Amino acid sequence: MSINIFKINEELREFIPQEVIDLEEKATWGNPKRGVMDLPYAKELLEEHSLCAGCPESMAFRYILASLPNPEDTIIVNSTGCTSLVFPHIALHTVHSLFGNQNAVASGIKRTLEWRFPDKVKDVIVLAGDGATVDIGLDCTLQSFFRQEKITTICFDNEVYANTGGQESGTTVQGHVFKMAPKGKQWPKVPMWQLAIDSGCHYVVRMSVSSPKKVEQVVKKAIYVAREVGPTYLHFYTPCILEIGLNSDDALMEMRDKDKERFKFFEYVSPQAEEVIAKKKEEGLL
Repeated sequence: MSINIFKINEELREFIPQEVIDLEEKATWGNPKRGVMDLPYAKELLEEHSLCAGCPESMAFRYILASLPNPEDTIIVNSTGCTSLVFPHIALHTVHSLFGNQNAVASGIKRTLEWRFPDKVKDVIVLAGDGATVDIGLDCTLQSFFRQEKITTICFDNEVYANTGGQESGTTVQGHVFKMAPKGKQWPKVPMWQLAIDSGCHYVVRMSVSSPKKVEQVVKKAIYVAREVGPTYLHFYTPCILEIGLNSDDALMEMRDKDKERFKFFEYVSPQAEEVIAKKKEEGLL
């Protein structure tokens, strides 16, 4: 885990694909001020993906990866779901956990890294869908908040079990009908962002990923606060456009519509987190 993470062996360089060479020569390793504005010019940490065309999760991935202040020393823990289809294409250390226990795995990794590298910053980020975070993995998620683990949890909320046929989840909107939920959701959407606050998270955001720059800001804030204070939580609306019956080019408009409704920007900052954020702004990192 260093800025030489993609140092190519010179004896093999002539056989290496150009996109891998670009990752060594044009990526933004070692630059804490890296961000989404680098995407048109620098090499992305995500080469490609196998998600559906127009999938908001693919947008969110690019914005998040571009915003990591310390990618060379970052581990991402993910769980089974649509997101797990992308991780083989990411130029970072990733760990695929069992469905729902991602926060427990991340807790162990973070503690181990703090013991093994006490004088070096190692960021641990959980990135999973609403099924893994809010439904099956809720206990592991909340327990990591209760223990004040210094990790950032990011939930991609598409409000449905999208990769297994279209079952309702705890975050599905009340009354919504899916292919494998023909009677419609019987109870309201679980407000996971409020549970995160009540469970001890120091920085919590609910939003869609329609604004790349705003995604960058909240990702950086969440990571910086997690480093110094405790758990942080980001709840991103990344709708499954296929399950809700939209075309591949409708995703951005769908998210912008929900920016005014269920996913109107919401941010919670604890007093301790405010101090960290203020310090990082003074340092020019936010």
